[in-house]
Amino acid sequence: MTTERLITPAGAFASRAHETAFRAERLPRILRHTRAVLCASLAIDLLLLVDDLSLIEARSGMRAMLVTHLGLVAATLGGLVALRSVKDFAQLQRWLLPWQAAASLGLGALCVARPEIPVLAALLVPTALMLVVPLSFIRTAVTGSVSALVLLSGFLAMRSPGEVSLALAIEFVLGHLTILLYIARSNRLRRLEWAAADVERRASLELAESRELFETMFRAVPVPIVVSRAANGQIVSTNDAGVQFFGLAPGDTLANYANRDFLAGADRRRMQAVLDRRQAIRDWEASIVVLTGERRDVLLSIECVQIDGIACHVSSLVDITSRKAAEAQIRSAAHHDVLTGLPNRALFQATLETALARAEAQAAAVGLILLDLDAFKEINDTLGHDSGDALLKEVALRLCGVIEPDDLVARLGGDEFVVICTGRDAAGRPRIHDLAERILDVLHPPMPISGRIVAPRASLGLALYPDHAGNSADLFTNADLALYAAKASGRNRATLFVPALRANIEERVAMTREMRAALDGGGGLEPHYQPKINLLSGAVIGFEALARWHHPVRGLLAPGAFSAVFDDPEIGVAVGDVLRRRIIADLLHWISLGLDPGRVFLNLSTAQFAQGDLAGTFLDDVDSAGLARSRIGVEVTETVLLGSHGDRVSDVLAELHGSGIRVALDDFGTGYASLTHLKQFPVDEIKIDRSFIRDLERDANDAAIVTAVLQLGRSLALDVTAEGVETAEQAAFLRDGGCTNVQGYLYGKPMPASRVPWFLRNRPDLLGDAEAEPTLRIA
Repeated sequence: MTTERLITPAGAFASRAHETAFRAERLPRILRHTRAVLCASLAIDLLLLVDDLSLIEARSGMRAMLVTHLGLVAATLGGLVALRSVKDFAQLQRWLLPWQAAASLGLGALCVARPEIPVLAALLVPTALMLVVPLSFIRTAVTGSVSALVLLSGFLAMRSPGEVSLALAIEFVLGHLTILLYIARSNRLRRLEWAAADVERRASLELAESRELFETMFRAVPVPIVVSRAANGQIVSTNDAGVQFFGLAPGDTLANYANRDFLAGADRRRMQAVLDRRQAIRDWEASIVVLTGERRDVLLSIECVQIDGIACHVSSLVDITSRKAAEAQIRSAAHHDVLTGLPNRALFQATLETALARAEAQAAAVGLILLDLDAFKEINDTLGHDSGDALLKEVALRLCGVIEPDDLVARLGGDEFVVICTGRDAAGRPRIHDLAERILDVLHPPMPISGRIVAPRASLGLALYPDHAGNSADLFTNADLALYAAKASGRNRATLFVPALRANIEERVAMTREMRAALDGGGGLEPHYQPKINLLSGAVIGFEALARWHHPVRGLLAPGAFSAVFDDPEIGVAVGDVLRRRIIADLLHWISLGLDPGRVFLNLSTAQFAQGDLAGTFLDDVDSAGLARSRIGVEVTETVLLGSHGDRVSDVLAELHGSGIRVALDDFGTGYASLTHLKQFPVDEIKIDRSFIRDLERDANDAAIVTAVLQLGRSLALDVTAEGVETAEQAAFLRDGGCTNVQGYLYGKPMPASRVPWFLRNRPDLLGDAEAEPTLRIA
């Protein structure tokens, strides 16, 4: 409360509310003062009465004096009795005014009868009434002046006009004016003092409330918070979450420990160096050992503060032990094949890049061998997937047995393997030729599988750096071309790349040219839609958009048949624009029919991110068509995230996400550094690749990976969609694991746009909540 303006000359608060509060707070003290005044007045009245009784026979008119004395005593006693029922200042004033009038009239009468008191009474009584009796300033001035006039009248009644001097009258007036000025000043000082005290009281109360609120919040925060001294790391305090986190025994306190009891010395020194430079630490990953001996991973944030003049550190700890374990599990799955334990495509790619960089620096050679098992599909079809898996494991073991320590064997997926071969033989030739022969030899011996003898055979494609390619992509492409040549030549052989194999590339160029012609002609491309299902309710919550091309010669093609066109920046952008506008039109048409198709996710290719304003163009198409942004989203694969436009991908996705367009990450777990993408990019949903779902019922490793991804999705509050669900058993496993959405042939195959209305109208068992977040992809 700030000090309010005071009224001059009364000295009261200009605010009625503040004046009322001041009077209410001082009322008990005023009542005590009033009671003291009345008691003093009663004592004086009784003394005068006793004195007059001793002179009763010596004076005339004593009967009237006795009556006056008794009236004064009665008025004073009445005031004391009435004072007991007073509840507020206004009521007090109403009781005091009659008493003042009675006292003034009674003393005025005594001034006439007793010549020895008139001057004293005329001067002191009004002064006492004005100074002591607690009335408002105006009433004090009025009642004091009236009392003075009454007493002065009694004084003058005993004297002739010649006895009253002008000086006495002036002194009388000046005395009363001085008293009134003193009262005004006293009123002002009292209120200023009260206002200052009130401000201090309120500040103290607010400070106490703030401290109490801080203490309550400090204790209630679920994140462990530790306060320690900056000088020696001695722990001063912690909250309830900290007590539980550090595993304190009953009766123990964290104040018995210091930071060195939990953090390694090297970590403490590194963090102290950062604190010395920045005075704060944000999200520092560290490992600590709690009192139970368990090691836990935490995200540590530290602030330097002063507490009671002592430099302290306030540290908050976020336990990420479970998250790190899930990351490690998924990272391992992301870098290794779960069936064979071999490095997967991501680790192979990183190793190949490293090998090529080393070979360039040392002028050495690097050989690449692509291996594809012959007739593997027949083994799967005739003996079952378990037999196929057993064959893949045996092949992996045999391949690992023939390579050198510096070589690498990886499984790319399915029955495809790759070998990185470095160095030269004793004759100075690249080792790739000798290694290819040994691979064919080691695979030749038959093996028993499911009670039958199987003789594995493989086709090998070979390419050399720097003889056949100057980078990893071209090297892999050339090895792939050689592999196709080996298969075309009769299989079970190794073929070295030659330039003539580039004819395949020419075919891709032709495909790109034909796509350009199709785009110029205004036809050929259309989306097909596969339903997406909410696993708990069974409701259709959207469709995945899948690109299709009506080729003039080859018929209806899936994206795999013309995927090369998406690598061309110009054509890739044009294809994306055509499909996007067609899908928007389809959505508007379905909605106009009174249907609710949910949300459609469009796949964005790497080429599209080279556009100058992809996000703006995308949003303009949606908004100009009048389509709600909640009806559409985007989907990207890790190939897009790892492309050359990484910075633009992040900016575009952030703008779309901020505009209400949801973002899905496709084929999660099959690429490289998925967890990094979840941290760096605005992702609303992750999709489990069909390769993990296909063998979910038979492969414990696939089941473990799916379970880990589902747990990660829950931890990060992300929706999870499983692709390629084809059996009720797969759906049951996913439902039990907490999967959000599913899609696959179990629920519906991709269909043209004209078929969607029929599907929505004739699947009442699946029609459901449009508020659920569906997922659609161009793929």
